[in-house]
Amino acid sequence: MQAPATGVPVSLPVLAAYRYCEAVTGGQARNFAYGIRLLPTARRRAMSALYAFSRRVDDIGDGALEAQEKASRLQGCRDLLERVRTGAVAEDDTDPVAVALAHAAGAFPLPLGALDELIDGVLMDVRGATYRTWEELRQYCRCVAGAIGRLSLGVFGTVPGARDADRADHYADTLGLALQLTNILRDVREDAANGRTYLPSEELARFGCAEGFARGLPAPGADFAGLVRFQARRAHALFEEGFRLLPMLDRRSGACVSAMAGIYHRLLVRIARDPEAVLHGRVSLPGGEKALVAVRGLTGLHARRVAGAAGGGA
Repeated sequence: MQAPATGVPVSLPVLAAYRYCEAVTGGQARNFAYGIRLLPTARRRAMSALYAFSRRVDDIGDGALEAQEKASRLQGCRDLLERVRTGAVAEDDTDPVAVALAHAAGAFPLPLGALDELIDGVLMDVRGATYRTWEELRQYCRCVAGAIGRLSLGVFGTVPGARDADRADHYADTLGLALQLTNILRDVREDAANGRTYLPSEELARFGCAEGFARGLPAPGADFAGLVRFQARRAHALFEEGFRLLPMLDRRSGACVSAMAGIYHRLLVRIARDPEAVLHGRVSLPGGEKALVAVRGLTGLHARRVAGAAGGGA
């Protein structure tokens, strides 16, 4: 998948739709917005359109509506995707997300079926799905995050002649899994308060944490730190594999991915260092540390390190 052409013209109505999506992205996703501002304009706009649609789907899943109404609204999102696929979204459509997504799909080879997978994943939440094994949780993560990795790759493309480019989709998917597992660890108490448990029940039981975390404290005798560090090692291995995508991307796309994924990787390191911090509040990185991650991405240091490690193992 080589880097796509980005010469599709932008009319005033489409430009307004993209601006709406960029406002949604800037207001709702600080880490994501931080990374995509490193991209050229056309790619940044397309990524904002993808985020705005994904945000709509997530907000339905996280909202206070009854499950039946959530399912109905998610079907509305599927209907929007079908309109995009069939070219049925006019530039003067009243839904700016539909307009922007339709334009982005015309400018880039977006695998729109991945957005259907995202909806599938949110429906799992609506139905109260729980996960017994890592393989079951992995499938959920592929839907809600791996799919976004594959969509992002549709925007970025790969540089001509990139080594192992046929594996790019796999690495993008794996990086999405790493980000999602980090999110799950960061939000473990918040999710529990909302009646959700994502970590596999087999592994919760193994570490004495089968009661969950809604109380804000591990059960007496539970090895909560061991559970978190076990999951962190898994997430770290996913990051290491997913980062193999970086040398396949052009400089600015690689910087974007390196910034977004690098922020979450550093967050994972913090969580592993002090596991119980996630029970007391949301763990985050200061702005200066995020800026350092972005600089490393722009200089290509991370991509060169990954490329060197891959070459050494060949």
